[in-house]
Amino acid sequence: NSGVVCLLRPLLLDVVPSIRQTTALALGRLADYDVELAEAVVKAGILPHLLCALPEENRFYKKTAAFVLRAIAKHSPQLAQAVVQCGALEMLVICLEDFDPGVKEGASWALGYIARHNPELSQAVVDAGAVPLLVLCIQEPEIALKRIAASTLSDISKHSPELAQTVVDARAIAYLAQMIPNPDAKLKRQVLSALSQIAKHSVDLAELVVEAEIFPVVLTCLKDSDEYVKKNGATLIREIAKHTPELSQLVVNSGGVAAVVDCIGSCRGTVRLPGIMTLGYVAAHSENLSMAVIVSKGIPPLSVCLIEEHEDHIKAAAAWALGQIGRHTTEHARHVAAANVLPTLLDIFVDTDSSEDLKIKASRFKALKNILQKCTYLPALEPLLHEAPPSIMKHIIGQYSKVLPHDSKARRLFVTTGGLKKVQEIKAEPGSLLQEYINTINNCYPEEIVR
Repeated sequence: NSGVVCLLRPLLLDVVPSIRQTTALALGRLADYDVELAEAVVKAGILPHLLCALPEENRFYKKTAAFVLRAIAKHSPQLAQAVVQCGALEMLVICLEDFDPGVKEGASWALGYIARHNPELSQAVVDAGAVPLLVLCIQEPEIALKRIAASTLSDISKHSPELAQTVVDARAIAYLAQMIPNPDAKLKRQVLSALSQIAKHSVDLAELVVEAEIFPVVLTCLKDSDEYVKKNGATLIREIAKHTPELSQLVVNSGGVAAVVDCIGSCRGTVRLPGIMTLGYVAAHSENLSMAVIVSKGIPPLSVCLIEEHEDHIKAAAAWALGQIGRHTTEHARHVAAANVLPTLLDIFVDTDSSEDLKIKASRFKALKNILQKCTYLPALEPLLHEAPPSIMKHIIGQYSKVLPHDSKARRLFVTTGGLKKVQEIKAEPGSLLQEYINTINNCYPEEIVR
């Protein structure tokens, strides 16, 4: 408001190096504060002054100039585009070749803030020739430089298969995979994130990540004391397992499912989410893979998530995963039902306080339906008979109509527990599927008992 930005601009061209550097630092701190100040710095025509003699400047000025560019680019795609249009990418790529690791770090950080916004800006960073130099940076001895370079490669890879492929073509996967056992938690976070962003796009890219021999070493990350290392490790396994039954089988064979189950049991909140999704993806592929999740004791921690977690999207993910486990055969459904999951799922489904997000509601309904359509384990169905809404009741009655004609003990229990009485109270449309189910059940008993 006092016009300071315009007063600072000529000082960027001062003959004294320390004045130029301190001026840049002041502008960086202003731009870093919020989007309006960053826009004011751009509108004042600062960027051309900042960059005009950058390659000849000393390392302190280069670091500070990179900070200014990062501070502006981080706020929005429009501001990042303004940074690109003033020719900053070429200068930042020159800085990636600097002798000083701090200059490389600053340049890498600024490039990451530009690339993260959208595919077009990420492509501009690639076209400027940054990727091979970033891959060189992750091989440098300085931990801080490795972290930032890995983070920038992650930001470039995340947008599309083509951008991820440019990172792969620069042979980044092998160098990233080598760093998974590194004791530095912040570096591991970024390395796992970068590999996840590459693996997520396609089967081919996921297979390339697996071929870098990340198993079984990545499973140690699921026991890490750092929550984000756990989360990113589980995310990487999820991005591999989701593609094909073969990749899921590889995860199972390497002990990945058991490790993910332990991870879900040892943490809380959003850290659990990628692990929950991993179990769902593995179970979805085939009966055998679903049974592998059951054998690895995957159902109890998922049912605990339904009860313990407060966030709806985590509960919805756990419900979805349980639905994927239980949907294959009566045996699968029985394992899920025996863990007393169905009443919990029903409670969440009918709970008036639970999310009004229709997708989340639908996921719970679908999970419940998937399990009920295969579940012939009557002790688990019985508690639902007296509480289920009509949309769910149809599936429960359907399962009873399959079992009761062939099981005399179940028929007796159905009368004594009040199940048959409940069936008589259901008002079904004449000729509907539900009416057929009710008729089948009633036909199992003498008329006076039904009356």
